Amino acid sequence: MGVLSLQGVSPSPTVASAPVGLSTALSGDLKFGTSGLRGLVADLVGLPSRAYALGFVRHAMAFAPQTRQVLVGRDLRSSSLAISEDCRAAIGYTGLTAVDCGAVPTPALALEAIRRGCPAIMVTGSHIPDDRNGLKFYLPHGEISKVDEAAIAAQVASLSDTVLDSLSRAAVRKDVPAPSVNAAYTARYVDVFGPRNLTGQRVAVYQHSSVARDLMVDILRGLGAEVAVFGRAGHFIPVDTEAHEPEMVEYIAEIARTGQFDAVVSTDGDADRPLVADETGAIMRGDVLGLLTAKLLGLQTIVTPVTSGSVVERAGGSGEVVRTRVGSPFVIAAMEAAAFAGKAGIIGFEANGGVLLGSDAIWQGRALTRLPTRDAMLPILACLLAIANLEKPLSAIVGDLPVGYALADRLKDIPSPLSQDFLSRILQGEAFLDAYFKTVGVICAVDRLDGVRVSLNDGSVVHYRASGNAPELRCYVEAQTKERASNLLSWGIEAARIQLNSKQPLHIQR
Repeated sequence: MGVLSLQGVSPSPTVASAPVGLSTALSGDLKFGTSGLRGLVADLVGLPSRAYALGFVRHAMAFAPQTRQVLVGRDLRSSSLAISEDCRAAIGYTGLTAVDCGAVPTPALALEAIRRGCPAIMVTGSHIPDDRNGLKFYLPHGEISKVDEAAIAAQVASLSDTVLDSLSRAAVRKDVPAPSVNAAYTARYVDVFGPRNLTGQRVAVYQHSSVARDLMVDILRGLGAEVAVFGRAGHFIPVDTEAHEPEMVEYIAEIARTGQFDAVVSTDGDADRPLVADETGAIMRGDVLGLLTAKLLGLQTIVTPVTSGSVVERAGGSGEVVRTRVGSPFVIAAMEAAAFAGKAGIIGFEANGGVLLGSDAIWQGRALTRLPTRDAMLPILACLLAIANLEKPLSAIVGDLPVGYALADRLKDIPSPLSQDFLSRILQGEAFLDAYFKTVGVICAVDRLDGVRVSLNDGSVVHYRASGNAPELRCYVEAQTKERASNLLSWGIEAARIQLNSKQPLHIQR
């Protein structure tokens, strides 16, 4: 069978010609970020979602000319069902079958797409607020690349008003349900790590509005853990697993203070980023979660962005550490390069805790197949299995690592152009940079791979970068003591706020 030609829904006989200017409906502030297309719901729902879904399908057919179906999943935010229906209508417009997978974790949808050898679209805004949403795209071999993003954008830009008119009126065709998506994802972990390896462990699950809130419970109980659930929400809560809201930190600490649990676990909205707190309520860093996962599976080739702490090099063992820009496409590209170079035991992880399995892994004689997209469940299980294997509480396990302290925060409502202008101007000269950081230390090194990452003479780090998913300027810090890290973060946020609020050109407070 050759490449399927794109079909259209016949225009209504009452429409003499396509309206002029429909392409202006795509002029909202939609863009590809660190993982997928993101934007305001008002800019995404309706024709824009349909156009990007169509652009993706046209692009995907070059990779899977035999496919007859495209999977569609969604998270639990208020706009996701409507946007998923738009995507399914666009898929039906092409003559393919839209398989409605319902509310499923992003990694579960990706796993099913790889298993079936077909494309997939996940409707999710991940951890960003409910007034925003997004689309994540998967080819049969896994998550799309930056090159794919450009190709999809070009396809969308090429759509004529005639096509857009027909597309806007396309109906959602009868879908094929896929009830096995969550079951297959559950079996992935229960079959490899179960069924009794977590027997005796007590785990609290903070459910909020995570699309995996019930699935987490099923998997943990399937491995023998005793599970209690907390905080199930009837509305969407944007949980950021990297820049923690104080209210969430306190809520998790309250759960831990009961003294009943070995860990408190959760995920972000689409369950590709984990949240793990130890028995004391201390939330674990994402890079530490990734390290524990690498150690559990014996993986030696580590790929991680510049926002992960230097603990990766200090505690990563004898293997290789590859640093990238922030965003799963960059991590995936580096993992693929490592595989092409003949490397084995490849794992990627980010400071947000999401783990990408770049090669098959073996645990106690059982094979865990590669899943090159961010996954929250694997690092959660790695932490709990470490408790069982080492017979230590989670706090002690982390205490044995040369972790140091790393914190992150962000300035919200900072448009990307303003963040980029701040970053470019802060690098206007060595003397200016030295003066900017003078109150907190002497600069030893500057890394410009993704934003501005400054290493100071006491080993501390301050890193500014613009978020790829939301209008935010992010600040990451690393230090040897908690007090130093906290002070650096407070300084970093306030210093940036002063510069951004200034009506004058970027200046230094002397």
